[in-house]
Formats: sequence, structure tokens, C-alpha cells
Amino acid sequence: MAIQLKSARVERWPVEGSFVISRGARTHVDVVVAEIEGEGELGRGEGTPIYYLGEDAAGCRDQLLRVAPYIAELGAAEARAAVQELMAAGAARNALDCALWDLEARQRGLRLWQLAGCDGAPTSRVTAFTISLGTPGAMAEQAATAAADGYRLLKLKLTGDGDRLRVAAVRKGAPEARLIVDANESWRDIDILSEAEALADMGVEMIEQPVPVGADALLDPIYAPIPFVADESCQTAADVARIGAFYDGVNIKLDKAGGLTEALRIADAADAAGLSIMVGCMLCTSLAIAPAFVLAQRARWVDLDGPALLERDRENGFEFREGRIGPPVL
Repeated sequence: MAIQLKSARVERWPVEGSFVISRGARTHVDVVVAEIEGEGELGRGEGTPIYYLGEDAAGCRDQLLRVAPYIAELGAAEARAAVQELMAAGAARNALDCALWDLEARQRGLRLWQLAGCDGAPTSRVTAFTISLGTPGAMAEQAATAAADGYRLLKLKLTGDGDRLRVAAVRKGAPEARLIVDANESWRDIDILSEAEALADMGVEMIEQPVPVGADALLDPIYAPIPFVADESCQTAADVARIGAFYDGVNIKLDKAGGLTEALRIADAADAAGLSIMVGCMLCTSLAIAPAFVLAQRARWVDLDGPALLERDRENGFEFREGRIGPPVL
């Protein structure tokens, strides 16, 4: 029953072109990978450091090395329960938690979705494709290319300044696409209702994290024509009750939650509160998408394009075809 940490390493994956949001540009992503061995089986998990929380890949790897002795004599299920207490939520715990899910499923001869209690095998889902922040013209070009590649749902990165021009340009570049936007906490000093109404008129169907964390009450008196979804403001299940009055949904990312274990708890809390579920990701490879894809079966919006934004993915990765993400055909 005993397990051991076989490997904790940092990997660097180049981004296709560059990935730009209001906080800066990325040309690569560093991820941390955990490999756990037990009973002749190997479980793997991947986490992407949360930059806005000050995480980095080397620090995440060191967290894995520090916690390894405390779970070495446990079984996979016991270890997964233990790491919820031993580690804070974040990319390191995500990598370890997901590796333990993977290991337990393999040891028990189950698929991950079966171990997670799902009713059936996951099926392909429409996924958003992210349009990086740029000039209206540049974003329109990105949108046109994505639409030509078959993506039907586009997620626009916004900055709080000139957003209407960007959305209008993207709408012109991809007139048939569904649009959602991520304001990345940038709507600090603008008329939120007026902005939401203007974007709704251009066909935007959802606004993600319009206000800064801690300023969620700014949304309290606003009855917008389209839903607001919390991202940075909802890190764990405990946050749902606190922010539920201000938002219509929550974006669940396994790196924020610290793994599939807590992500499932957030989804249950969101369901209980009547909030819509979005499942998102950081820049990552298909190794990180595998557990998120199980959760995505419960989501209204799916944003799992992380591997599609890289120059290359792992072998036998998820397939992106006609705007949908599906399991690899092996």
C-alpha cells in the first residue's frame, strides 16, 4: 500500500507566438510534474504556478519534495486526504493531488471518471479559445484565424481600457462566434453596468472577474443583462458562500483549487448555491487537462485550451477539432 514520490520536476513548454493578458506576456510556461509510485503503478499530475499569487515552478517542486516523507507510508487515497491538510491550495498540491487520483485509479483498475463518481465516460465538449490582449486589429486577426480553425467560442482578454473597441473588432473578425470575456479584475474605475450592457449588445454572453478580488461588493447593486463569473475571487469551496451573492457563476481551475479533490467540492458548492460552473485552466499540457476534463462534463462553459496555445503538447494529448476538445484517440 505504501507509495513514494518517484519524481518532482520542472518542465518548460514554449507558447505558440505569445500569450498576452493585462498582467503581461508569456512566451513559455513552466510547469511542475509529480510522479507517484505504488504497487507497481505510476500516477502523474501537472500543475502550473499561479503567477498572481507569487508561485514559481521551482518553489512548487520544493513543496513536493518537502511533503513526500509525510505521505510515504500511506496508500493513495489516504495520502490524497492528507495532502489537503499538509499543503496549501496551489499548483504543487494540484500536481500531487492529481497524481494520487491517477495512481489510485490505476491501482483499482478504474478510469479516472469512474473513481470520481461520474455517471458516464467524458465526451467531447465545446471549448473556448483564448484571444490574447492586443490592439483591436490584432485581436480581430486572431479571432478570424481561430474561427477559420473551427473554434466557435472565443474568450477575449480585456484590460478595462478600450474594451468595447476590442470586442467590436473581434465581432467583425468572427461574426458567427460566441464570445465571452475575461476582464482580469481590470474594471476598477468604469461604469460596470454601462460596460456590461454595451458588451451584451455586441453578443458577449458572459463576463469573467470584472472587479478586483476583495471588491466583489461593487457588483451587488448591478443587474447586468449577462452573467458575471468569479475567477480570482473563488479559490476554494469556502469562497462560494462569500461571493455567491455577487456572481452568477464560478470558474474552477485545478491549480487554484489545489487539485481535483477541492475542485469537485467547489462544483458541489456551486451547484448547491445555484451558480453556473465554468471549468478553466492555466497554460498547460494535456497532462493537466485530463482531470479537469472530467470536471468539465458538469460545466456550462469550458475553457480548456491550454495545450492548444502551446507550440507542442505531450504525446497522445487531447484533440482539438472543430472547436471541441476530446480525449485522445489511442
